Amino acid sequence: MGNIIDVKKTVISFLKENIKCHDVTVIKIDKVKDIWGCVAEVYEDDSFLKSMNLPPKQVRLFYMIKMDDNLEITSFERLNSFEGMDSADQ
Repeated sequence: MGNIIDVKKTVISFLKENIKCHDVTVIKIDKVKDIWGCVAEVYEDDSFLKSMNLPPKQVRLFYMIKMDDNLEITSFERLNSFEGMDSADQ
């Protein structure tokens, strides 16, 4: 049974091992029943620029990772966006 710190460490480790990224920031963690849901902000090299042999530029992407209570990854997907990240709370 994992705690929130273990979940965060698992997400960061998983993303760094499985995608080529420079920086990972976990921006959301929640738990519903026995499933942890996490959203991470990741900076990766722009694949289009890389394919054209142009200088790399980092792009910000978001990933959703779900895991069970034993910290085994059960779901992983790249999100098109993450609502609320660019809007200021007032």
